Amino acid sequence: MSCADSLIYAAAQLRDALAPLHFSAPTAHVYCPLDYAWAPHQTYLRRFGDSRKKVILVGMNPGPWGMTQTGVPFGEISAVRDWMGIDEPVGKPANEHPKRRVVGFACQQSEVSGRRLWGLFKERFDSAESFFKDHFVANYCPLVFMEDSGRNRTPDKLPVEETIVMEEHCDRHLRDVITALQPDWVIGVGGFAEERAKRAAEVLGGGFKIGRILHPSPASPAANRDWAGTATKQLQQMGVWK
Repeated sequence: MSCADSLIYAAAQLRDALAPLHFSAPTAHVYCPLDYAWAPHQTYLRRFGDSRKKVILVGMNPGPWGMTQTGVPFGEISAVRDWMGIDEPVGKPANEHPKRRVVGFACQQSEVSGRRLWGLFKERFDSAESFFKDHFVANYCPLVFMEDSGRNRTPDKLPVEETIVMEEHCDRHLRDVITALQPDWVIGVGGFAEERAKRAAEVLGGGFKIGRILHPSPASPAANRDWAGTATKQLQQMGVWK
């Protein structure tokens, strides 16, 4: 099985394993882009996950205007459509929130975290193909959690009793991604993802280095002060980038 085929199989397994899970209030809506946005996600894996990577960057879960709309991690519309060349049909999630509609590549809102992340890579590399030659970007959890108000809930805010089974599946998927791509580095985009990378290393017995960069979320004051410069410096200090 090729690297891309392994990633596609692992993503489908994760999607199907998470489908039966239920989450209690205040979580009122749960979207899974691996379901309704499977077409662009599969294209992303097929096109850019087709070979061994030196670096895997891991995020937490989809943002409302990024992967939620495009099926691609940190999936800012312009980055996915114009830089990566992915523009596939996107369906609708079950139990859609009226304030958080999924309109796919017609979405007009900007995913700030994705704009910053992919903007840095676009600035540093000649093309998407040049970046993905040695790098890959994945999310730990593919689910989007929302309250009745439309407010986003990240996985780290969910009750532990609700996340035990979910994290078992997500942990397994992360290990499958690492096994398929055989990286030298697994970099957490933020502390949550770094801890999940450490979990994977414990089970897999290592074989790769673990690091962390600042998460590009606009909710972080530090990220709002030259996030690209900070992330670049962190990657250089670790020896990931020269």
